Amino acid sequence: MAQLEYKELLDAGVHFGHLTRKWDPKMAPYIFMEKNGIHIIDLNKTLACLEDAQEVVKGIVRSGRKIMFVATKKQAQEIVAEEARRLKMPYVTERWLGGMLTNFATIKKSLKKLQNVERMLKDEATAKNIAKRERLMLDRERIKLDRLLGGVADLSRLPAALFVVDVKREHLAVSEAHRLGIPVIAICDTNSNPEAVEYPIPGNDDAYKSVALITLAIGKAIEEGIMERKVDKDNAALQDEEDAKRAVDEARAIISPAAAPVAVADVEAVEEAIEEVDAASTEDEAAV
Repeated sequence: MAQLEYKELLDAGVHFGHLTRKWDPKMAPYIFMEKNGIHIIDLNKTLACLEDAQEVVKGIVRSGRKIMFVATKKQAQEIVAEEARRLKMPYVTERWLGGMLTNFATIKKSLKKLQNVERMLKDEATAKNIAKRERLMLDRERIKLDRLLGGVADLSRLPAALFVVDVKREHLAVSEAHRLGIPVIAICDTNSNPEAVEYPIPGNDDAYKSVALITLAIGKAIEEGIMERKVDKDNAALQDEEDAKRAVDEARAIISPAAAPVAVADVEAVEEAIEEVDAASTEDEAAV
């Protein structure tokens, strides 16, 4: 797995924390020092935590499950949405709807409604029969639903994990995930509580470059997990073919030796019958 270098983290400003008066004491183990009233994050801890998170993410994706990206702050929306779309993973970059995880059945109904509205508007025959005012209202509803739920439109079941940017801002998502036992991987700044998530990644969650660097690193781990899953599938298919061929060969080997004695026995029986007929004929001739 490709690992980030210490210099890359420095260049992206991952080490910059919040003002010292805004810190969360639980982040103390991840803070290196204080400088000019700002906490500096220990990048050695960041690298170690990021590596652990990448291993977890890769394992989840390799098993065929999904990871949901959550980032509603402006500086993170674009990069997170782009990376999630590239990896075909669900994402939320607009407002987090309460119950998106805990009330997933209702969210699925909203997704079905979105699909129905899109189908109606795409079908020219149906669209012509709808009044102009109603068509405008449906189009507005489609835009609204697509903005809020477009990132999870293909989500058929709950995700296996969440990747969150800014734990404090996304506290609703983190709370719902904990209620359902879904692990959370999150970028934790110095004003966040790292104990609120299972896999904290200490780093600057406000700077675009910092968020982009960590998000892309998680994305690479997901990509590797997808590739490994594909290799596993190919190997499993080859193994099944080999097992099938071996089973056919074994079946043939079992049938062939068993068939030979049967054939020999049949020949012997015919020969005996011929001998009996010959003997009977000889006796009849002698009697005559």
